[in-house]
Amino acid sequence: MADLFDSDAPQPTGGEEPNRPLADRLRPRSLSEVIGQQQVLGPEAPLGVMLASGSLSSLVFWGPPGVGKTTIARLLAKETDLHFVQISAIFTGVPDLKKVFEAAKHRRANGQGTLLFVDEIHRFNKAQQDGFLPHMEDGTILLVGATTENPSFELNAALLSRSQVLVLERLPLADLELLTQRAEKELGRALPLTGDARDALQEMADGDGRALLNLIEQVSAWRVESPLGREALATRLMRRAAKYDKSGEEHYNLISALHKSVRGSDPDAALYWYARMLEGGEDPRFLARRLTRMAVEDIALADPQAQAVCLQAWETYERLGSPEGELALAQAVIYLALAPKTNAGYMAYKAARRLAKETGSTPPPKHIMNAPTKLMTEQGYGAGYQYDHDAEDGFSGQNYFPEGVKRPVLYQPVERGFERELKRRTEFFAKLRLQRNS
Repeated sequence: MADLFDSDAPQPTGGEEPNRPLADRLRPRSLSEVIGQQQVLGPEAPLGVMLASGSLSSLVFWGPPGVGKTTIARLLAKETDLHFVQISAIFTGVPDLKKVFEAAKHRRANGQGTLLFVDEIHRFNKAQQDGFLPHMEDGTILLVGATTENPSFELNAALLSRSQVLVLERLPLADLELLTQRAEKELGRALPLTGDARDALQEMADGDGRALLNLIEQVSAWRVESPLGREALATRLMRRAAKYDKSGEEHYNLISALHKSVRGSDPDAALYWYARMLEGGEDPRFLARRLTRMAVEDIALADPQAQAVCLQAWETYERLGSPEGELALAQAVIYLALAPKTNAGYMAYKAARRLAKETGSTPPPKHIMNAPTKLMTEQGYGAGYQYDHDAEDGFSGQNYFPEGVKRPVLYQPVERGFERELKRRTEFFAKLRLQRNS
């Protein structure tokens, strides 16, 4: 059975107002009452421009829970005189969709357009998503989808090409304070909290307006003799779990933040993102692996010890387990963030792979090929090879690239950390090579 909301359905009367949830009672009645999201609602923002021009396209709202996706969709229908229908992809099957489309066709024949709001649209499979396309194209429906997942990964290219993706953001503390004030006005009394506890309450909501209103509804029901402080509030309320999906986009967002903080030599930011991932339930072994990758990719020969530090921290975690093992990894995070950085080895490796593909199966020059048989000796294998240990400075300067392949410069060390010494050595051998071959 579809979870349908039809704007023609009976609405609660004023007498039922006190029994309705606070979040429902405070639902904005116009777009001007929506708190936040000015990046999509402002006069020069996408929705502001669409409404001013009288041309609204199909949309996909991408953002975390409780930031106004449903409310904005409902108000868009009101602003454009479209019939509002809401369904949830979790509870709606193909037969339900057919009924929705048929009803929209009848309305269209009678001169009434339909704004179809699809919550959790990413939960529809490819075939179900494709089913919207003909009805979007012929104007039967104006689709507004809502998703907490990255549309690039979860929605069909065909559906995305016919829609504009608008990103809705977590509500900052300033907007949550405005929402709190609006709630207090509706309730007719101030919350029984000190200023510090009020801030803590808003922090608990973690940018989710609906979650904040639910918390406010709980707090407003308390009967206390004096305002409660932060600690008393924490005792009475559980902090809302931070949004983190170990297999979803948040996982990749946070590991990217950790990696870039290390690369940017910011130990405080790196520790913060490391802690955020641990608090979200991330496997420390995954973090140990990624830290080792950072040592290889971003620090490399600027500090050859960095890789060993990561491997030792990884081994320490395996031996100690939690929570002490996480401290070893935290120390590796600090070490990597403060280590000198270079990607010269990484870039040299990629350049070498490209050159290897371009040159195919070109053989080595004969003078550096072994000649274990008489025939190979007769063919010139090993002829003219100079044993470097017998050469002046232990360096012959011979060519080791295939014949016909112009000698490239793949490794270009930087003036940072130990790689400064490697730069000096490469320049020394390059000078000797030039002298020996002139």
